[in-house]
Amino acid sequence: MSHQVLARKWRPRGFGQLVGQEHVVRALTNALAQGRLHHAYLFTGTRGVGKTTLARILAKCLNCTGSEHGGVTPEPCGTCPACQEIDGGRFVDLIEIDAASYTGIDNMREVIENAQYAPTAGRYKVYIIDEVHQLSKHAFNAMLKTLEEPPGHVIFILATTDPQKVPVTVLSRCLQFNLKQMPPGQVAGHLKKVLEAENVPFESGALNLLARAAAGSMRDALSLTDQAIAYGSGQVKEEETRAMLGVIDQAYLLPVLEALAAADGPRLMREAEELAARGFSFDAALQDMAGLLHQIALAQSVPEAVGEDIPERDRLFVLARQLDPETVQVHYQIATLGRRDLEWAPDEYAGFTMTLLRMLAFTPGEPPPPARSAGPGAGQATTASGRPLPPATARPLPVARAANEPTLPTPALPARGEGAPASLADGKGPEFDWRTLAESLPGLARQLAMQCELASHAGQSLRLRLPEGQKSLLANFGDKLREALAEKLGGVIQLDVELVADTDASPAAARAREQASRQGEAEAAIHGDPFIQTLVRECDATINNIRPLAGQARLTGTDN
Repeated sequence: MSHQVLARKWRPRGFGQLVGQEHVVRALTNALAQGRLHHAYLFTGTRGVGKTTLARILAKCLNCTGSEHGGVTPEPCGTCPACQEIDGGRFVDLIEIDAASYTGIDNMREVIENAQYAPTAGRYKVYIIDEVHQLSKHAFNAMLKTLEEPPGHVIFILATTDPQKVPVTVLSRCLQFNLKQMPPGQVAGHLKKVLEAENVPFESGALNLLARAAAGSMRDALSLTDQAIAYGSGQVKEEETRAMLGVIDQAYLLPVLEALAAADGPRLMREAEELAARGFSFDAALQDMAGLLHQIALAQSVPEAVGEDIPERDRLFVLARQLDPETVQVHYQIATLGRRDLEWAPDEYAGFTMTLLRMLAFTPGEPPPPARSAGPGAGQATTASGRPLPPATARPLPVARAANEPTLPTPALPARGEGAPASLADGKGPEFDWRTLAESLPGLARQLAMQCELASHAGQSLRLRLPEGQKSLLANFGDKLREALAEKLGGVIQLDVELVADTDASPAAARAREQASRQGEAEAAIHGDPFIQTLVRECDATINNIRPLAGQARLTGTDN
């Protein structure tokens, strides 16, 4: 017996086997059970979502002779001559027409003439016209009258991937169902059942890759699975599937995002060069980067929506704490637009690196302090990546503030090396400002430092307290914190971190209290504003959300 591809072998034979189109199945089964048949149906949707399969199942429901009551049924038996002939493509009263090659008015006149004759073997004569939008204008006009009032024994089932090109006069004569793309989780679940039934060894990660590559099409997913089985010599392995698809392991993109979070331009370019050396597709890289940014945004707003089975889940949550939500949104937009613009770039590598540089340019961050040494560029403001700004942009533009909102002073950052606080260098001088130092550290070291409370300091020794719940940060980034402090303070640092139950004196806790205070002041300002009170009273408006941003309270709301 010759081999049959999975897409054909596992084609659904009944409504119960159809995956992901429950809304259509429910409407059709109810209509068939109640005998409420329509003379014309239109199935729309992208490729591989089941339009033609659904049409054939509907044809079996209309012509099955093995049902208990012997009439139209929502559950075809699959064993009667009509069901078997439809499955085998031999049923004489099921006429399938490919509109891509059957476009002319003469072809349509032939269909109309044949529709007048009674069925030969079945209960209904069923016409399935695939890609109906490719019919010519004259062919559509010729079929309009028959489509509106066909003989009682004729059912038309139209299918198209582009309903916008179907004339509205045809749409109005059909019962229309839109088949949706299937989510990757649902596709992967079906692939798992298929491979288990086929006794093919597989890895779950490989199925997730195939499901994402299928882009919502079950037929494409099964075809790719056939290819993966052949590529893996009878097995579906994650690494081999990744190589076959040319997909980047998303873990390789996390260092890119970490370099962006740290505003480290040289490291960012090194990561891009490494991706180029591996021969990965930059289009796929930007697509997967947008996916990671989506997961980070979920981790920031709806943490429980991030799947437990995502391998890079912990690192995503670390990035979610390093990047503010506005930056994540900007990076996501830049990634999607950069992918679109790849074809216009001088080459793909230039387009990819330019997209990364654009993200770096739009990464918010406080500029480092002016250099202590005199000379060219001394005292000049710089970008987050360390490049000097032109004189015209060195001074920030003034920001309008609410009248009753206090102006928060910006703390001066400790300079590198000789700029170490006097109290740490020699035990003298003013009180050591641990928060200012912590906020000036780069990337991952800053994340850990912000969670630590200063216990004591003497000479080149620092003792910190860290809550037990953050001990994973210490295990992963303790060395980075020690190195960053040594570089910032200009010497070898003896660092001792003690785990405690909790602390409310860390820079992160202090920042949270300040934000809560600003939130309270902003809410008081909004609720006490006479204009807002008038809107609420006179227009029946509702205040939904108040956020203090850039020194201003931003209000979002709706009116009823």
